[in-house]
Amino acid sequence: MNSEEEFFDAETGEAALPAGMCLFFLHVCCQKTLPAQMISRSNFSIWSILKKCIGMELSKIAMPVEFNEPLSFLQRITEYMEHTHLIHKACSLSDSVDRMQVVAAFAVSAVASQWERTGKPFNPLLGETYELIREDEGYRWISEQVSHHPPVSAFHAQSLKQEFEFHGSIYPKLKFWGKSVEAEPKGTMVLDLLKHKEVYTWTNPMCCVHNIILGKLWIEQYGSVEIINHSTGDKCVLNFKPCGMFGKDLHKVEGYIQDKSKKKRRVIYGKWTECIYSVDPKSYDAYKRTAGDPKRLKQVRNAENSCEGEEADEMPDVQETVTVIPGSALLWRITPRPAHSAQIYNFTSFAVTLNELEPGMEKLLAPTDCRLRPDIRAMENGDMELASAEKERLEEKQRAARRERSEEDETWSTRWFQLGVNPHTGAEDWFYTGGYFDRNYSDCPNIY
Repeated sequence: MNSEEEFFDAETGEAALPAGMCLFFLHVCCQKTLPAQMISRSNFSIWSILKKCIGMELSKIAMPVEFNEPLSFLQRITEYMEHTHLIHKACSLSDSVDRMQVVAAFAVSAVASQWERTGKPFNPLLGETYELIREDEGYRWISEQVSHHPPVSAFHAQSLKQEFEFHGSIYPKLKFWGKSVEAEPKGTMVLDLLKHKEVYTWTNPMCCVHNIILGKLWIEQYGSVEIINHSTGDKCVLNFKPCGMFGKDLHKVEGYIQDKSKKKRRVIYGKWTECIYSVDPKSYDAYKRTAGDPKRLKQVRNAENSCEGEEADEMPDVQETVTVIPGSALLWRITPRPAHSAQIYNFTSFAVTLNELEPGMEKLLAPTDCRLRPDIRAMENGDMELASAEKERLEEKQRAARRERSEEDETWSTRWFQLGVNPHTGAEDWFYTGGYFDRNYSDCPNIY
């Protein structure tokens, strides 16, 4: 039996699924598209809302539903798991540096679905949850909105064969800067390879959506990502490059792996929108010496073709695909999107399945699951009027519940996660307390 076949004979760590549950919860990604195509946003102006918010955080600003995509942020972060095969690959490797380079590829792949995703996910309601069980991929996932102000989403994924755990909490800080919205995904990712007794931590790069007011929307990710193996002392530093002048570095990722003695062991390079490679440092240096840095663009170019246009931040022309250095090993390549992706919010094939609700599934899900949110469901079905009305109703219901708790001097209690201290970083974090998959939801709040 090979490693992929083994995932079909998976064990669970909690109560076994009741009879009939497999049909609904052990997903095989049946849905290939959405019930309705996205509407045009050309008739809607966001300037009237954002003009007073320059330099401010946007988490408390109510946005028109037309600028959303039909997923909750809890579902959006589930897309970290699209390339779970990389975690399984890391589990199978005997060398720590080999494992690190695959973990680095996973860290890049986890944010690859951001490409061209310019719609804003719905803000999760306090107490909202999302679960996903993928027996074919060998894992299950649970997430919960554990705080509303500030908005914090906690998640926990575990291997069905007790090979790994992946968890963390995300506090997405959004700021408007006049022509762009910058998202800082505060929070630490933790990957525990149980077989190797290794724990890796990292934070995600910054994300910026350009041309919020005028021009074509486009996305770049930038910043340094440091992945630490707390067991061996190995470290991987990845630099997500900003587009730069003339856009020559758009989407590029470059970095290196060093061992605990700070000796460079591998060089990592590629694009987060395409693929990631690994190569020996000596081969990398030799290539750079012989290949030089050829001019990829003309030195003189109209201002509107750079990242510094006067009226809009025009998206630079996408440069040639990644040039493969001799001796390189391919670590990861992005999964092609559906041919009609542009008509369905630029969703990946994985994202298309996340809000799928099969007949009878509603009776088995926790009542707080995102799939049961009526505003998201209405938007997915193309009923924008209903989606807007339901969004307003849910937000007002949440505000009323908060006022009632304040009047009665009550505090909100999370259901599936609790606040603690990450032993590896020393920072506060949210940890899964267990029990969700026992299927006892009698004390879940009525948030919809």
